[in-house]
Amino acid sequence: MPSDKWKKFAPETVQLIFTAVEEDDIVNEQTSLPQSIDLQCSQENIQNYYALCLQFWQEGFTRLELQGLVHKVLKGGELSATERMQYKYIRSRYKHLRFAQRLYSKKHESSLFFRQTTVVLGHFQDAFRNGNKDAIRFYGNILRIYLSLPVWIRVHYALRHTRLDSENGFIVYRQEQMRALRALIAKPQLTGREFHSVRKFISQQVSYYDTLRSIDPSNQDAYKISRFLANINGLMGDRHDEMVADKLAGRKAYDEPALLDINIRQRLELFLARYPM
Repeated sequence: MPSDKWKKFAPETVQLIFTAVEEDDIVNEQTSLPQSIDLQCSQENIQNYYALCLQFWQEGFTRLELQGLVHKVLKGGELSATERMQYKYIRSRYKHLRFAQRLYSKKHESSLFFRQTTVVLGHFQDAFRNGNKDAIRFYGNILRIYLSLPVWIRVHYALRHTRLDSENGFIVYRQEQMRALRALIAKPQLTGREFHSVRKFISQQVSYYDTLRSIDPSNQDAYKISRFLANINGLMGDRHDEMVADKLAGRKAYDEPALLDINIRQRLELFLARYPM
């Protein structure tokens, strides 16, 4: 799709996706799934979903704003509560667009520099949260390169010239993802890496329904699925925090196999049972 043909949405729609992304990991027991999940998605909708995700990223911050936050931490400064929230929101926009590239693009993968920037933003956030000066220096200097003007221009070009998948290709990709998820949770125990893989599958799915419900606010099924998956995401996030704490305290290795919490497993199994394979 030509770079100048991406649809632009009203500010109200962009605000809706911001709200949806903010709810991505909120645990809410009052969630339910529709009896069936419709996988059909027109080519126009695939284009619109990617366009909204791109706009959500483009309009959320400037390169200089993000550079300023990174440079402040690199110089030994501490981000204020407002600046930490600003950094969190920027990273959320990166993650949402990375999921969009995986979902809607022909290759179902994120472009190299954009993907790497998203990953390093997470490592840098962990570093300054924990006061790890070596990690701050290491990842901060990588971000200085990724946020330099030549790389920034290249990233923008790749994002605007992403080739999107067909209707059928999009359905097949999602079904493959869910079959892989089903194979993972068929195991009685999961390693830390497998647990992380399960969470990535769910995060990607919730990003899709967040976008769908933002473009079509009247779609109650999309809203229900979004909130149901966000609940799983939140439960898995809480469990992940426990796993990291156990690792840091020396109580249990992160990758040691463990039973999947029954509250998480039951919700995953229900979702897969209603997902057309």
